[in-house]
Amino acid sequence: MDKKAMREETERLIREAMERKSVTIKTGDTRIEARCGKCGAPNKISAPKGSSRVKFDCKECGQSQVTL
Repeated sequence: MDKKAMREETERLIREAMERKSVTIKTGDTRIEARCGKCGAPNKISAPKGSSRVKFDCKECGQSQVTL
C-alpha cells in the first residue's frame, strides 16, 4: 500500500467516524515553547485559544515575561 492509498483510507475512516458521531473533536489551549530572555531556559506555556501574547514566569530564574 503506497502513501496515497494510506492517506485515502485514513480520510475515509475519519469521514465514516464523523458521520456516526462516534468521534468528537474539540479545540483546546495552545502550547507555546518559549525561551527565557534572561537565562535562556526553555519554558512550555499553555495559552488560551485566540490569544497571541501570554504572560509567564520563567521556571528557572523566575523572571516575569511575555511571549511573542
